[in-house]
Amino acid sequence: MLRARKSMTKARPDPVPRELVETVIEAATWAPNHRKTEPWRFIVLTGSARDALGDVMADAMVQRETSVGAEPDPERIEKERAKPLRAPILVAVAAVPDLDPKTMEIEEIAATAAGIQNMLLAAQALGLGAMWRTGDAAFDPAVKRFLGIPETAHLLAFVYLGYPEIVPPLKRDQSGRSKTVWLDGGL
Repeated sequence: MLRARKSMTKARPDPVPRELVETVIEAATWAPNHRKTEPWRFIVLTGSARDALGDVMADAMVQRETSVGAEPDPERIEKERAKPLRAPILVAVAAVPDLDPKTMEIEEIAATAAGIQNMLLAAQALGLGAMWRTGDAAFDPAVKRFLGIPETAHLLAFVYLGYPEIVPPLKRDQSGRSKTVWLDGGL
């Protein structure tokens, strides 16, 4: 299953049963998490909530561009507005780090990222397509406010879920061997 997982490039508009979405999210909560802080937060957007997020994302893009003296490109703004409509379900996933000084923020981020990977694998196992996206919107305070997450949270993913319309071909450029160094031997 792991080698068969590939990000979906286009989803059909067919509705996804809530139970499947909940199963995908539940898979995230089984990720390893040092100190058991469960830093992950999930915001599920469907229907018109995706349109509302698109409006916030487009407005945030305009604000970012005008703040540096750039003239916003209407075509790019509309493309940004349409991003939440890529699939019938969008799950925003944030890491909200525990405030205990013994908790390391990077571990909270890593645990949430591991949870997102679990979501992608669960979606694959359930016959769904999924893709993990971020972009400038994931770092924008207005988007975080819209989603109801603290500004100090890390919005790590927009996970798009749906039934794949296009299944991309599986390909792998390199094996793990090309990225591995063995020290002190090498079994």
